[in-house]
Amino acid sequence: MHKTQKDKPFYFLVTATFFLSLIVVGVGAYTRLTDAGLGCPDWPGCYGFMSVPQTESQLQTAQAIYPDSPVEPVKAWNEMVHRYIAGSLGLLVLMIAVMAWARSGRPKLLSSFLLGIVFFQALLGMWTVTMQLMPIVVMAHLLGGFTIVSLLWLLRLRIQPKPLFYQDGFKTHLSLSRRYLTVLKSVAIAALIVVIGQIALGGWTAANYAAVVCTQLPICEGDWQGMFDPRAFELIQPQHSSYEYGVLDYAQRVSIHVTHRIGAIITTVFILVLAGVLWLKPPLRRYSIAMIGVLSVQIILGITNVLASLPLLIAVAHNVVGLILLLIVVTTCYRLICDCRSPLEVKYFASESATHG
Repeated sequence: MHKTQKDKPFYFLVTATFFLSLIVVGVGAYTRLTDAGLGCPDWPGCYGFMSVPQTESQLQTAQAIYPDSPVEPVKAWNEMVHRYIAGSLGLLVLMIAVMAWARSGRPKLLSSFLLGIVFFQALLGMWTVTMQLMPIVVMAHLLGGFTIVSLLWLLRLRIQPKPLFYQDGFKTHLSLSRRYLTVLKSVAIAALIVVIGQIALGGWTAANYAAVVCTQLPICEGDWQGMFDPRAFELIQPQHSSYEYGVLDYAQRVSIHVTHRIGAIITTVFILVLAGVLWLKPPLRRYSIAMIGVLSVQIILGITNVLASLPLLIAVAHNVVGLILLLIVVTTCYRLICDCRSPLEVKYFASESATHG
């Protein structure tokens, strides 16, 4: 067994960028949950300045340019800090793309695709402000952030030292367990699709300010079935001067919230099924344990959000833990589909193949 050589500078850059992307997602969630998305009414600056206006003359100028948007320093700083960190992330991704093309053997296409997604994410950030928090843009911006983190994680998986698997023993194991592996891959992909759908529902819930309309468990109080309105899921909503604090009526917000809760139940079922199938193979049990552990934390955070009326730090954690759950499922799919398993898994499958042989 031999390993791919470790490209230390590139690996370090990708790893650092990945962790920064996690911070960006967390800060972005904090910005959204503190209603600071329009803390600066323009983009990329703030009231015409590159930073939050502070002096008396700057405040007067800002008020003259945007008379309908009084300066709220706390919200403005929340928004600008998010932009500064996101801008730093963009520069690091640009460095990744340049370094990928500067040396053979580095993932050029994935790095370039990642750079393209970051550019589009910057546009979404601009449109979030210029379109006054239009829900479809806000949801797309959230999904874009999760996509960037996932792509950085995939890139890190691609370049980390790993054994190569084109050995007779492993091929023999594949031929013996083809049905099991096919089922496992199918379940993993299905779980990934469900998790992504649930994240999108969470983004739609947040974008339409529907997170606190239901205060009882397990689904919602009142006649939520009778109130269900499919129009709540129309991606292009009627034109409004601003979408801040939401424009949908109570019944429509209940419809969104209830759908998100039902989605959470469906997601839980799929994750548990995937975890159960993974548990059947000892070297894959770590993925099963990680999934169940993170899923349990996410459920607790979701319930706490309902019972405690969306406490800020819990709500931010709910976003980040949802992202971590996505990364675990992404990792599982990558390991199964790309056959890029750990040394522990290689040892197990090789010994199993020898036993069957």
